[in-house]
Amino acid sequence: MIKSEQEISIMAEAGKKLKFVLTELRKAVKPGITTLDLNTLAERLIIEQGAKVSFKGYQGYPFTLCTSVNEEVVHTFPSDRILEEGDIISLDLGLIWQGWQSDSAITVGVGKIAEEAERLLRITEESLWKGIAQVKPGNTVGDIGAAVQEHAEKAGYGVVRALTGHGIGTKLHEPPAIPNFGKKHKGMSLQEGMVIAVEPMITMGHYNVDIDPKHWTVKTKDGSLAAHFEHTIAIIKNGHKVLTA
Repeated sequence: MIKSEQEISIMAEAGKKLKFVLTELRKAVKPGITTLDLNTLAERLIIEQGAKVSFKGYQGYPFTLCTSVNEEVVHTFPSDRILEEGDIISLDLGLIWQGWQSDSAITVGVGKIAEEAERLLRITEESLWKGIAQVKPGNTVGDIGAAVQEHAEKAGYGVVRALTGHGIGTKLHEPPAIPNFGKKHKGMSLQEGMVIAVEPMITMGHYNVDIDPKHWTVKTKDGSLAAHFEHTIAIIKNGHKVLTA
């Protein structure tokens, strides 16, 4: 669970590579492109940097990228689906560098999107940074979740309960779980040397979701739009370091 300074340095290199890939994917999102095209681009860019794909083969997931559109929250398979003007898409991606994992996600508008969708994306990303602000030695996972939940619910949105952030290291998912809801000062204490992934999944409607057992996709139960942002963060002596930003 606890990483050395050298190990965190390697994870920071992984994060820098992942940030580059997600930046390029953001540029590629436009009406007319398919989600499978985005997957192909992501895999090529990872390999070109000498890194390894993380998601492909993980617990049987068959692709490099998760491409969740509109009411899809997370874990949607890339396909021949063509993105249309006004859609929003979550791009969730991981890579491995020298044996160490990095994980990050962004939600992007396709062309011009509705004002209400823009607000959802803004509040969700703000919720991520509210949570990250609580990442420091001595705070708890409850401090992170409470900060995310307060900001999102104040805006009138739902905070998904069925899925959480997580610890990360040589494995994609390690303890502890990092819920996006909770109570201040509750839960596991954060320690210097821990590395975690904080990832708010916020809905425009109710937080209840349906999970497709065959195809992984998590969707909002009420069909409302959902957004998802994620960063990998190291806990250091005086606070934190965001490794994917």
